[in-house]
Formats: sequence, structure tokens, C-alpha cells
Amino acid sequence: MTTFKTAESPFKSDNTASHMCGYTLMNNQVGVIIAEVLDGLDNVKITHLPSMIRVDGQGRFDLIYADVDEAAGEEEGWFNAAEFEESMSTHYGRMVHLDDRTIMFADPEEAAEYLDFDLKPVR
Repeated sequence: MTTFKTAESPFKSDNTASHMCGYTLMNNQVGVIIAEVLDGLDNVKITHLPSMIRVDGQGRFDLIYADVDEAAGEEEGWFNAAEFEESMSTHYGRMVHLDDRTIMFADPEEAAEYLDFDLKPVR
């Protein structure tokens, strides 16, 4: 009798932490400027696609609004969380909007102080 072994599926379940976070941006003028600003970060990878731009980060990364203002040639205060939300379509990881930046966290424990939750178990 012959026995066959099947190859391991590349789509198998994996519950280990990826330590990744990110979002997709519209591929328009504002999305391209945001991607340009983030492309300067060592832990961020930008992937330009026909209808969107993928932004994938390792650990934590910050989108500083003043940097986007400068890259766009606009006055300080032009770019903010509302403008960011207009260009962003989906995200993964924890996202925190502050007055001067949007922070992405891969690990929820790192975002705990911003999100006001306690990591200690309730008894």
C-alpha cells in the first residue's frame, strides 16, 4: 500500500504575533504625499498599487502632520486627522489620533496608555 503525504498549506492558521501594522491609502495627491513622508522611516514599507497605496510598518510608526504639511507645501495645520481619514481606507493594528500625529501600533500592549485600558486581568 502506498501512502501519500500532502504538502503543508501556505494558508494554514498561524496565531503568532506579526508585530506589523499599517493601512491603505487612496492613490491620489494626498495619499502619495503621505506615502512619501512615511517612506523615510526605516520600519515602514510602501507599496504603490494601481488604485491604492499600502503602508506596512514594523512595531510602531508615527505620521507627523507637520511633516505632511511641509511635503505638500502647505501652511502648518493644513493636514490633520480628518484629512488623514479622508485618504485612508482600511487599517490593521491599533490607531491613535493625537493633535499633531497619528500613531500606529502593532502590539496592543504598547498602545494601552493611549487607549486607556489596563492590561491586568480582572478577578
